[in-house]
Amino acid sequence: MNKKNILQLSNYKHSSKNKNFVPRFISFTKQELSLILSIYGRKVASGEWKDYAIDCLQDKAIFSVFKNSHEIPTYMIIKDPNLSKLQGSYIIKSSNGHILKRGHDLKNALQILEKAKRFRALG
Repeated sequence: MNKKNILQLSNYKHSSKNKNFVPRFISFTKQELSLILSIYGRKVASGEWKDYAIDCLQDKAIFSVFKNSHEIPTYMIIKDPNLSKLQGSYIIKSSNGHILKRGHDLKNALQILEKAKRFRALG
C-alpha cells in the first residue's frame, strides 16, 4: 500500500483550530435555532403557522415553515455558508421562490418575517 493514499483521520478532527475539517452536513446552531423558534412560536400562537421541517444537507441547512401540514413551505430560512462572503449566509425565501431577504446576520434577516402581514380568505 502506498503511503500517499493514507489519510490521517486526526487531521480531520472537528476543532476550531483545524482548517482541514469539513462537516458532513450543515446545521443550525443552538443560538440560530433559538432565534428561529422564537419567531415560530409567536406565529403559531397567532394562528399564522402550523408546522415546520428542518433539513440538514451537505451544502446548506433549511428551516421550512408551513401554514398547513400538507403544503409547500410558506417560508424557507436557509443557511448556506458558501454564500457568506457574498451577500450573507442567511436567505429568507417565500413559497414562490422569491428571495425576501439576505444577510450576514440571522436576527436582521428574520425581521422580514416579523413584518409579514397575515392574510385570511374571506367568505
